[in-house]
Amino acid sequence: MVSRQDSNKARQKRHTRVRAKISGTADCPRLSVYRSLNHIYAQLIDDVNAVTLASAATVEKDFEYGGNTEAAKKVGELLAKRAAEKGIEECVFDRGGYIYHGRVAALAEGARAGGLKF
Repeated sequence: MVSRQDSNKARQKRHTRVRAKISGTADCPRLSVYRSLNHIYAQLIDDVNAVTLASAATVEKDFEYGGNTEAAKKVGELLAKRAAEKGIEECVFDRGGYIYHGRVAALAEGARAGGLKF
């Protein structure tokens, strides 16, 4: 049986590998996803200037529960809405070393439904 600590180390290793290839700019920021056991967080990051352009998470007041796919989809839609307000239409998706499945995929679908292209 693999411990939670070992699987998180493996995830961080995958994330580092992906980050070597993916970088966000002001025109095309990086959509970074972090998934904890109870919540999900998403940010649009300009890596050139090291600035977060927009963010959304289930820990905000609008969300009753943050640990399911419906909440993740709402986070994606909210992030896309905030990005549109700042004139951001395109981004690159950084799944943070997580498998593109479940809450991570739901967040991506919500962001696409909200108008982000990646």
